[in-house]
Amino acid sequence: MARAKKAYDEASIQTLDALEHIRLRTGMYIGRVGDGSNPADGIYVMLKEVLDNSIDEFIMGHGRRIEIKRYGPELSVRDFGRGIPLGKVVDCVSKINTGGKYNNEVFQFSVGLNGIGNKAVNALSSEFEVISYRGGKLKRALFVRGRKKKEADGSDPKAPDGTFVRFIPDPEIFRDYEWREEHIADRLRYYAFLNSGLTLAYNGEKFSSRDGLADLLTHEIGSEPTAYDVVHHREDRLEFAFTHTHTYGETYFSFVNGQYTNDGGTHQSAFREGLLKGVNEFARNSFAGEDVRDGLIGAVAIKLQDPVFESQTKNKLGSTEVRSWIVNAVRDQVVLWLHKNPEGAEQLLAKVKSNERVRKELSAIKKEARERAKKVAIRIPKLIDCKIHLNDPKGKRRDDTTIFLTEGDSAGGAMIQARDVLTQAIYSLKGKPLNTHGLGREAVYKNEELYNIMRALGIEDSLDGLRYNRVVIATDADVDGMHIRNLLLTYFLRYFEELVLKRHVFILETPLYRVRNRSETVYCYSEAERDAAAARLRNPEITRFKGLGEISPGEFKQFIATDDRLVPVIVGSMGAVAKALDFYMGKNTPARKDYIIQNLIADIA
Repeated sequence: MARAKKAYDEASIQTLDALEHIRLRTGMYIGRVGDGSNPADGIYVMLKEVLDNSIDEFIMGHGRRIEIKRYGPELSVRDFGRGIPLGKVVDCVSKINTGGKYNNEVFQFSVGLNGIGNKAVNALSSEFEVISYRGGKLKRALFVRGRKKKEADGSDPKAPDGTFVRFIPDPEIFRDYEWREEHIADRLRYYAFLNSGLTLAYNGEKFSSRDGLADLLTHEIGSEPTAYDVVHHREDRLEFAFTHTHTYGETYFSFVNGQYTNDGGTHQSAFREGLLKGVNEFARNSFAGEDVRDGLIGAVAIKLQDPVFESQTKNKLGSTEVRSWIVNAVRDQVVLWLHKNPEGAEQLLAKVKSNERVRKELSAIKKEARERAKKVAIRIPKLIDCKIHLNDPKGKRRDDTTIFLTEGDSAGGAMIQARDVLTQAIYSLKGKPLNTHGLGREAVYKNEELYNIMRALGIEDSLDGLRYNRVVIATDADVDGMHIRNLLLTYFLRYFEELVLKRHVFILETPLYRVRNRSETVYCYSEAERDAAAARLRNPEITRFKGLGEISPGEFKQFIATDDRLVPVIVGSMGAVAKALDFYMGKNTPARKDYIIQNLIADIA
């Protein structure tokens, strides 16, 4: 019997209050929900939103210490800033578009301008408590899933001014979540790097930094050798640091008012331009930008009143007025450092000249690769492109653009039928890509597959040409699929490390099992999920997906229509990457052999 069609009329229109909307459309406010296993999961975004308010107090000169504590699922943050004005405590944590960040005289350098942060945390918490201390008086409020349950005034003459926030992520939204100590520690460490003089205390551990961005680069580089010591400059509104490593490409960490702008923007471009001008002015030469910056790792942070970002995610700064003063400041300081450090200047120029020599040697190989590509086809083979691209300034859905690197034509064919033609592109791999570990840059141009992937992504010259916001590796959930995944990650980390560091690379989680009966279908991503579904459904039929090619286009549409099953590839530090690649993708060693025997070979009874 056909289901009766429901009329679309006035009764169909719903109006949600702000907190209901946050709970219903959680991803709009905090991104992926997750279970806490990934540092990009929502519970860590909630921690960030609370901490950002405390950091803003520090930036404005109030409070040099923040205390963070965790008891099981519960997290609390206590700062020693000015405290929320007592009469507005409830409004500031429950009413959307309410906050002090709209007032430039009170918060001159703040990113949190939309008045949503704490409200979202409140709405997504099973329990949320806020206490504001001001002048010996206090205001306390308790909420349950965004709804106020208690409100009380009080006094505590001995309590220093500041704000206390305690929250428990709601298990109704964050199912089976668990806080990971390492993810919390990494986030606090970055706050310390960006705010010299601030101490963050977490369950007995302290995070602080004396040298700011220089400490950040030292942490990221790890034991990897550099061409010279890290160059570091800091003033009121601008801080930057840089050095050269022996890797390829350029790597940057850029920030605006403490916000990580992972897609860079005008401040990062100005920093790159100022560095080039400074080196050329000192050397009395006209080195090409790619020669000066190849192998560079740099960090730049600015403080800016009313920053303009290119999207709501605040990933890229669009403010044009910053360019001239950043370029001039960076140029002048680079020239000054080179004059004061003759040994470092000699090492930097040696690196630049080496880059220039390698580039010229590669030019013939590049020309040959381009000519070969022209003869094969005008379009890139194996690429089924989408209509909107990230580097299109007029594209309204640029942030949704995705390319799936798929294993084989069968999987690619199913995904082509299931994709969104506007924003989703498909690139079908021919087989296992080349292992690029230990190879020079010429390997990219001599290998047809690697060259075409680079062309498809538009990243040959820099990340500025990136055509897709998300690069998704979609392989079978078997040994061969894992191997292909590792080969692609090695390729990106070897030649295009910034692509990974700026979190453009993802892994697509596809189901291992389908459990269904006549009334319900459940897709399972582990044996435990399979067993639970089989126990719940009556007379279930269980299918094991051997590969992506066995998944129908209709099923694929469910998996690629949302970001729920996209796991970002996140790098702890660049130094750790080099060691990991040496171990897993380098020459066979007794240590790796022992590891395989202990972890990857099952005993046969």
